[in-house]
Amino acid sequence: MILLALGANLPGPDGASPAASCQAAIPHLVSRTGLTLIAVSNWYRTTPITQTAMPDFCNGVIRLEGEILAKELMAFCQEVEQKFGRVHDGKTNAARPLDIDIIDLNGQIRDVPAPILPHPRAHLRAFVLRPIADVAPSWRHPTLRLPVATLLAELPEQGIKPWLEPA
Repeated sequence: MILLALGANLPGPDGASPAASCQAAIPHLVSRTGLTLIAVSNWYRTTPITQTAMPDFCNGVIRLEGEILAKELMAFCQEVEQKFGRVHDGKTNAARPLDIDIIDLNGQIRDVPAPILPHPRAHLRAFVLRPIADVAPSWRHPTLRLPVATLLAELPEQGIKPWLEPA
């Protein structure tokens, strides 16, 4: 099982809303030969974790099946981000028109080289865990071995609610 988290809080280059950009990125992500789309989560409105002066994020997760090397998937995700106006400038937690993170890649565990798998902060973020519960309710964190429901229950309140604007 491959889990990719999508998020955006700036309009896309075409002026599309963050939700529309996240939704529009999905066909690009499944265009990769050998990857099959299994499920798309609901979309969620989440408050920024570190910089509250920026717009809320639209977040969701897609579940894919297939085989791909981690470095190839990371490069492919970055290509899709760039198509939607993302500039990788080294700033973390900055506003962005599209962000795609590899959360889980068929249960792989790796510290180096990038990407680190599973995503090193996935278990701390409601905006990742809540959508995972939509698409993979029986998912267990590969290193912590805890189910998504347990991880979600242990989190403090993080400001997540359904995204009501149409995608």
